[in-house]
Amino acid sequence: MLTGEYAVLDGAKALALPTKYGQKMTVKNSRGSDLVWICYDEQGEKWFSSHISLYDFSAVDTTDEAVSKVLQKILKNCVRLNSEFLSKWNGFKVETTLTFPRDWGLGSSSTLFNLVGQWADVNPLELYFKVANGSGYDVACGLAESPITYISSADEVGYTAIDFEPTFSKDIYFVHLGQKANSDDAIKEYIKKAKKKKQLVTDITSITDDVLTAKSLADFETLLDKHESIISAAMGYPTAKEQHFSDYWGSIKSLGAWGGDFVLATSSKSGADTSAYFMGKGFTTVVPYKDMIL
Repeated sequence: MLTGEYAVLDGAKALALPTKYGQKMTVKNSRGSDLVWICYDEQGEKWFSSHISLYDFSAVDTTDEAVSKVLQKILKNCVRLNSEFLSKWNGFKVETTLTFPRDWGLGSSSTLFNLVGQWADVNPLELYFKVANGSGYDVACGLAESPITYISSADEVGYTAIDFEPTFSKDIYFVHLGQKANSDDAIKEYIKKAKKKKQLVTDITSITDDVLTAKSLADFETLLDKHESIISAAMGYPTAKEQHFSDYWGSIKSLGAWGGDFVLATSSKSGADTSAYFMGKGFTTVVPYKDMIL
Protein backbone atom coordinates (compact mmCIF):
# COMPACT_ATOMS: atom_id res chain seq x y z
CA MET A 1 0.00 0.00 0.00
CA LEU A 2 1.65 3.19 -1.20
CA THR A 3 -0.81 5.62 0.41
CA GLY A 4 -3.62 5.17 2.90
CA GLU A 5 -2.21 2.95 5.64
CA TYR A 6 -4.30 3.02 8.82
CA ALA A 7 -6.75 5.61 7.42
CA VAL A 8 -7.97 3.08 4.84
CA LEU A 9 -9.72 1.32 7.74
CA ASP A 10 -12.07 4.30 8.02
CA GLY A 11 -12.71 4.75 4.32
CA ALA A 12 -9.74 6.71 3.00
CA LYS A 13 -8.89 6.07 -0.63
CA ALA A 14 -5.67 4.07 -0.83
CA LEU A 15 -3.23 3.59 -3.68
CA ALA A 16 -2.00 0.00 -3.78
CA LEU A 17 0.55 -1.64 -6.05
CA PRO A 18 0.49 -5.39 -6.77
CA THR A 19 3.96 -6.93 -6.73
CA LYS A 20 5.60 -9.28 -9.18
CA TYR A 21 6.10 -11.68 -6.29
CA GLY A 22 3.34 -13.94 -5.02
CA GLN A 23 2.32 -17.48 -4.25
CA LYS A 24 1.09 -20.44 -6.28
CA MET A 25 -1.02 -23.40 -5.23
CA THR A 26 -1.61 -26.85 -6.67
CA VAL A 27 -4.48 -29.13 -5.65
CA LYS A 28 -4.47 -32.83 -6.45
CA ASN A 29 -6.86 -35.64 -5.61
CA SER A 30 -5.44 -38.11 -3.14
CA ARG A 31 -6.41 -41.33 -1.49
CA GLY A 32 -8.32 -41.16 1.75
CA SER A 33 -10.77 -38.51 2.85
CA ASP A 34 -8.57 -35.84 4.44
CA LEU A 35 -6.46 -32.89 3.34
CA VAL A 36 -2.69 -33.00 3.25
CA TRP A 37 -1.42 -29.40 3.22
CA ILE A 38 2.24 -28.53 2.54
CA CYS A 39 3.80 -25.07 2.21
CA TYR A 40 7.17 -24.34 0.59
CA ASP A 41 9.27 -21.18 0.65
CA GLU A 42 10.94 -19.56 -2.35
CA GLN A 43 13.89 -21.94 -2.01
CA GLY A 44 11.63 -24.98 -2.20
CA GLU A 45 12.10 -25.73 1.49
CA LYS A 46 9.09 -27.00 3.42
CA TRP A 47 8.07 -24.55 6.15
CA PHE A 48 4.66 -25.93 7.10
CA SER A 49 2.71 -29.16 6.79
CA SER A 50 -0.53 -30.45 8.21
CA HIS A 51 -2.90 -33.37 7.94
CA ILE A 52 -6.37 -31.81 8.12
CA SER A 53 -9.64 -33.58 8.89
CA LEU A 54 -12.44 -32.83 6.43
CA TYR A 55 -14.95 -33.40 9.23
CA ASP A 56 -14.21 -30.17 11.11
CA PHE A 57 -10.96 -28.98 9.44
CA SER A 58 -9.00 -29.55 12.63
CA ALA A 59 -5.36 -30.52 12.38
CA VAL A 60 -4.82 -34.23 12.95
CA ASP A 61 -1.12 -33.57 12.71
CA THR A 62 0.67 -30.24 12.16
CA THR A 63 4.03 -28.52 12.34
CA ASP A 64 2.45 -25.21 13.45
CA GLU A 65 -0.78 -25.04 15.43
CA ALA A 66 -1.30 -21.30 14.82
CA VAL A 67 -1.10 -21.67 11.04
CA SER A 68 -3.44 -24.66 11.21
CA LYS A 69 -6.05 -22.63 13.10
CA VAL A 70 -5.96 -19.94 10.40
CA LEU A 71 -6.41 -22.60 7.72
CA GLN A 72 -9.31 -24.07 9.69
CA LYS A 73 -11.07 -20.69 9.78
CA ILE A 74 -10.51 -20.15 6.07
CA LEU A 75 -11.80 -23.59 5.08
CA LYS A 76 -14.82 -23.43 7.39
CA ASN A 77 -15.85 -20.09 5.94
CA CYS A 78 -15.37 -21.36 2.39
CA VAL A 79 -17.95 -24.03 3.17
CA ARG A 80 -20.29 -21.44 4.69
CA LEU A 81 -20.03 -19.38 1.52
CA ASN A 82 -20.27 -22.37 -0.82
CA SER A 83 -21.89 -25.48 0.66
CA GLU A 84 -20.74 -27.57 -2.31
CA PHE A 85 -17.08 -27.01 -1.51
CA LEU A 86 -15.45 -30.22 -0.17
CA SER A 87 -18.89 -31.82 0.13
CA LYS A 88 -17.81 -35.04 -1.61
CA TRP A 89 -15.35 -36.07 1.13
CA ASN A 90 -12.63 -36.61 -1.41
CA GLY A 91 -9.07 -36.48 -0.19
CA PHE A 92 -6.76 -33.75 -1.52
CA LYS A 93 -3.11 -32.86 -1.44
CA VAL A 94 -2.57 -29.11 -1.46
CA GLU A 95 0.83 -27.52 -2.01
CA THR A 96 1.65 -23.81 -1.91
CA THR A 97 4.92 -22.20 -2.93
CA LEU A 98 6.04 -18.63 -2.26
CA THR A 99 8.08 -16.68 -4.80
CA PHE A 100 9.49 -14.29 -2.18
CA PRO A 101 11.26 -14.74 1.18
CA ARG A 102 8.72 -15.25 3.97
CA ASP A 103 10.16 -12.41 6.07
CA TRP A 104 9.48 -9.89 3.27
CA GLY A 105 5.83 -9.68 4.35
CA LEU A 106 4.50 -9.31 0.80
CA GLY A 107 1.29 -11.20 1.43
CA SER A 108 1.57 -14.92 2.10
CA SER A 109 -1.81 -14.71 3.87
CA SER A 110 -3.57 -12.42 1.40
CA THR A 111 -2.48 -14.47 -1.59
CA LEU A 112 -3.71 -17.57 0.24
CA PHE A 113 -7.20 -16.05 0.51
CA ASN A 114 -7.16 -15.54 -3.26
CA LEU A 115 -5.93 -19.03 -4.04
CA VAL A 116 -8.30 -20.85 -1.70
CA GLY A 117 -11.16 -18.56 -2.78
CA GLN A 118 -10.59 -19.57 -6.40
CA TRP A 119 -10.47 -23.24 -5.45
CA ALA A 120 -13.67 -22.96 -3.39
CA ASP A 121 -15.38 -20.76 -5.99
CA VAL A 122 -16.06 -17.95 -3.49
CA ASN A 123 -15.25 -14.25 -3.54
CA PRO A 124 -11.78 -13.89 -1.93
CA LEU A 125 -12.65 -10.50 -0.42
CA GLU A 126 -15.87 -11.83 1.09
CA LEU A 127 -13.90 -14.77 2.46
CA TYR A 128 -11.27 -12.43 3.91
CA PHE A 129 -13.82 -10.34 5.80
CA LYS A 130 -15.27 -13.51 7.33
CA VAL A 131 -11.88 -14.39 8.76
CA ALA A 132 -9.79 -11.25 9.30
CA ASN A 133 -10.10 -7.66 10.53
CA GLY A 134 -7.93 -5.67 8.12
CA SER A 135 -8.90 -3.49 5.18
CA GLY A 136 -8.60 -6.26 2.59
CA TYR A 137 -6.55 -4.13 0.21
CA ASP A 138 -3.87 -6.81 -0.09
CA VAL A 139 -6.46 -9.38 -1.14
CA ALA A 140 -7.68 -6.93 -3.78
CA CYS A 141 -4.07 -6.57 -4.98
CA GLY A 142 -3.95 -10.31 -5.41
CA LEU A 143 -6.95 -10.07 -7.73
CA ALA A 144 -5.53 -7.14 -9.71
CA GLU A 145 -3.05 -7.09 -12.56
CA SER A 146 -2.14 -3.41 -12.26
CA PRO A 147 -2.09 -0.67 -9.61
CA ILE A 148 -5.43 0.01 -7.94
CA THR A 149 -7.22 2.52 -5.78
CA TYR A 150 -9.00 0.81 -2.93
CA ILE A 151 -11.81 1.89 -0.63
CA SER A 152 -13.23 0.00 2.33
CA SER A 153 -15.98 1.92 4.09
CA ALA A 154 -19.41 1.33 5.60
CA ASP A 155 -20.93 2.16 2.21
CA GLU A 156 -18.63 0.36 -0.18
CA VAL A 157 -15.76 -2.05 -0.53
CA GLY A 158 -14.05 -2.19 -3.87
CA TYR A 159 -11.07 -1.46 -6.04
CA THR A 160 -10.49 0.26 -9.35
CA ALA A 161 -7.69 -0.63 -11.74
CA ILE A 162 -5.75 2.50 -12.69
CA ASP A 163 -2.84 3.65 -14.82
CA PHE A 164 0.00 4.52 -12.48
CA GLU A 165 3.33 4.62 -14.28
CA PRO A 166 5.33 7.51 -12.81
CA THR A 167 8.00 8.81 -15.14
CA PHE A 168 10.35 8.87 -12.14
CA SER A 169 9.84 5.20 -11.18
CA LYS A 170 13.57 4.60 -11.75
CA ASP A 171 14.11 6.82 -8.70
CA ILE A 172 11.93 4.67 -6.41
CA TYR A 173 13.24 1.77 -4.31
CA PHE A 174 11.90 -0.60 -1.68
CA VAL A 175 14.12 -1.25 1.35
CA HIS A 176 13.53 -4.19 3.66
CA LEU A 177 13.87 -3.28 7.32
CA GLY A 178 14.36 -6.87 8.42
CA GLN A 179 11.59 -6.61 10.99
CA LYS A 180 8.02 -7.86 11.15
CA ALA A 181 5.10 -5.77 12.40
CA ASN A 182 1.90 -7.50 13.51
CA SER A 183 -0.96 -6.10 11.43
CA ASP A 184 -3.64 -7.03 13.98
CA ASP A 185 -1.75 -5.23 16.75
CA ALA A 186 -1.24 -2.21 14.49
CA ILE A 187 -4.98 -2.03 13.77
CA LYS A 188 -5.78 -2.13 17.51
CA GLU A 189 -3.29 0.68 18.13
CA TYR A 190 -4.84 2.78 15.37
CA ILE A 191 -8.36 2.31 16.76
CA LYS A 192 -7.14 3.30 20.21
CA LYS A 193 -4.90 6.23 19.29
CA ALA A 194 -6.19 7.98 16.19
CA LYS A 195 -8.41 11.04 16.70
CA LYS A 196 -10.32 13.24 14.24
CA LYS A 197 -10.66 10.32 11.86
CA LYS A 198 -12.95 12.13 9.41
CA GLN A 199 -10.29 14.76 8.86
CA LEU A 200 -7.63 12.07 8.62
CA VAL A 201 -9.62 10.28 5.91
CA THR A 202 -10.11 13.53 4.00
CA ASP A 203 -6.41 14.44 4.19
CA ILE A 204 -5.13 11.02 3.16
CA THR A 205 -7.64 10.68 0.31
CA SER A 206 -6.51 14.07 -0.98
CA ILE A 207 -2.88 12.93 -0.92
CA THR A 208 -3.78 9.73 -2.79
CA ASP A 209 -5.50 11.76 -5.52
CA ASP A 210 -2.51 14.10 -5.77
CA VAL A 211 0.01 11.25 -5.93
CA LEU A 212 -1.85 9.85 -8.94
CA THR A 213 -1.19 13.06 -10.85
CA ALA A 214 2.29 13.92 -9.54
CA LYS A 215 4.43 15.03 -12.48
CA SER A 216 7.87 15.12 -10.90
CA LEU A 217 9.94 13.34 -8.28
CA ALA A 218 9.99 16.52 -6.19
CA ASP A 219 6.17 16.71 -6.16
CA PHE A 220 5.96 13.02 -5.30
CA GLU A 221 8.41 13.44 -2.41
CA THR A 222 6.48 16.40 -1.01
CA LEU A 223 3.32 14.28 -0.92
CA LEU A 224 5.05 11.30 0.69
CA ASP A 225 6.56 13.53 3.37
CA LYS A 226 3.16 15.05 4.06
CA HIS A 227 1.60 11.59 4.33
CA GLU A 228 4.29 10.49 6.79
CA SER A 229 3.80 13.60 8.91
CA ILE A 230 0.02 13.13 9.11
CA ILE A 231 0.18 9.45 10.08
CA SER A 232 3.01 10.11 12.53
CA ALA A 233 0.92 12.76 14.29
CA ALA A 234 -2.18 10.54 14.33
CA MET A 235 -0.39 7.48 15.71
CA GLY A 236 2.28 9.08 17.86
CA TYR A 237 4.99 7.11 16.06
CA PRO A 238 8.28 8.52 14.77
CA THR A 239 8.62 8.31 11.01
CA ALA A 240 10.93 5.70 9.52
CA LYS A 241 13.24 8.48 8.35
CA GLU A 242 13.48 9.95 11.84
CA GLN A 243 14.11 6.53 13.30
CA HIS A 244 16.58 5.02 10.83
CA PHE A 245 17.62 7.40 8.05
CA SER A 246 17.81 10.97 9.38
CA ASP A 247 20.78 11.79 7.10
CA TYR A 248 19.20 10.39 3.93
CA TRP A 249 18.85 12.79 0.99
CA GLY A 250 15.49 11.55 -0.36
CA SER A 251 12.08 10.71 1.05
CA ILE A 252 11.34 7.64 3.13
CA LYS A 253 7.75 6.36 3.21
CA SER A 254 6.55 3.71 5.67
CA LEU A 255 4.39 0.98 4.15
CA GLY A 256 1.62 -0.97 5.87
CA ALA A 257 1.97 -1.44 9.62
CA TRP A 258 4.70 1.00 10.65
CA GLY A 259 7.94 -0.48 11.92
CA GLY A 260 8.05 -3.65 9.83
CA ASP A 261 8.73 -5.10 6.42
CA PHE A 262 9.53 -2.56 3.68
CA VAL A 263 9.81 1.19 3.34
CA LEU A 264 9.75 3.10 0.07
CA ALA A 265 12.73 5.33 -0.65
CA THR A 266 13.12 7.95 -3.35
CA SER A 267 16.52 8.91 -4.68
CA SER A 268 17.88 11.43 -7.15
CA LYS A 269 21.25 9.64 -7.03
CA SER A 270 22.36 6.53 -8.87
CA GLY A 271 21.16 3.06 -7.96
CA ALA A 272 24.68 2.18 -6.82
CA ASP A 273 24.90 5.20 -4.49
CA THR A 274 21.42 4.53 -3.14
CA SER A 275 22.11 0.86 -2.41
CA ALA A 276 25.46 1.73 -0.86
CA TYR A 277 23.78 4.12 1.58
CA PHE A 278 21.26 1.57 2.84
CA MET A 279 23.77 -1.25 2.94
CA GLY A 280 26.03 1.00 4.99
CA LYS A 281 23.18 1.23 7.50
CA GLY A 282 22.86 -2.56 7.59
CA PHE A 283 19.82 -2.86 5.27
CA THR A 284 20.96 -5.19 2.53
CA THR A 285 17.74 -5.73 0.55
CA VAL A 286 17.14 -2.78 -1.80
CA VAL A 287 14.71 -3.54 -4.63
CA PRO A 288 14.18 -1.11 -7.55
CA TYR A 289 10.57 -0.24 -8.40
CA LYS A 290 10.68 -2.04 -11.76
CA ASP A 291 11.76 -5.28 -10.07
CA MET A 292 9.07 -5.15 -7.40
CA ILE A 293 5.88 -3.75 -8.95
CA LEU A 294 3.68 -5.65 -11.38
